[in-house]
Amino acid sequence: MCRLLGYATAGTNKSLEDVLGEGIVREYLRLSLVHNDGWGAALVADSSRRAGVDDGGAATTGSYTTLYKSTEPAYLDPAASLLAQQGARGALFHLRLASSNLPLIIENQQPFSADAISFIHNGDISDDSGRNLVHDPDLPVTREQILATGGKSDSAIYFAVVLHHLSEGKTLPEAVSAAIADLRKRYPHSSYNCMVQTENTFIVANAAGRVETSPRIVEIYNRFGLGERSKGYRVLRYRDIDGGGVVVASSGFPQDSRDGWRELPNNHMLVASNRTGRYEVHPL
Repeated sequence: MCRLLGYATAGTNKSLEDVLGEGIVREYLRLSLVHNDGWGAALVADSSRRAGVDDGGAATTGSYTTLYKSTEPAYLDPAASLLAQQGARGALFHLRLASSNLPLIIENQQPFSADAISFIHNGDISDDSGRNLVHDPDLPVTREQILATGGKSDSAIYFAVVLHHLSEGKTLPEAVSAAIADLRKRYPHSSYNCMVQTENTFIVANAAGRVETSPRIVEIYNRFGLGERSKGYRVLRYRDIDGGGVVVASSGFPQDSRDGWRELPNNHMLVASNRTGRYEVHPL
């Protein structure tokens, strides 16, 4: 179970600190005391190089992507504060709390990335007996499709199902919705909250099979003296960014409605452009 955070601007490079403020970023990163099984980030930004320049290799695109993953918790990793200060048109941040005893290896760290798409997920995709998706002998995708994500976890399989539907000609929002529908047939009580990012688009799905916070999560948060932050654990909220765009985040740090935060309803999707900052919310 993890903490998700992502944003899309109106086409200008802004850092996480620009979007949230330095103090709120500190509160977000403090969650890595609990979500201490590594972290990662994916940022897409405007390049200082002009697009379309033939400089001897591939022609420049005008944008660049930064992908960072570590098995060290964010609060101990100097790169966390550096990436929180790096400007981007769009970004994903992921703090990991490993589920179902999946190992602490770099292959299981998120964001996953394939075909210029980055993906992060919060949830444990297991059946009611506790058997995780990785042990399912009848997966909806092949082993090769899973390995193409660079991961081995239930979240990687989820991403592989998204990519499978995308390869069949669906749009990215359609592919995310279809993947959730596929996996829910066999794992109806799991959480499929996710964020997806491309060079142009930012997608958030709120698709929790349960709304209550599990006793295990409450116990872990209490262990670190952060029990109050476990409330509404599966909630996703969003607010507008000054100058255009939107930021979306899991719960666990200050998200006051007086500051413009609104709850993304369960079984809904937010789709935003990191070129224009425009976004819409609609049912899955």
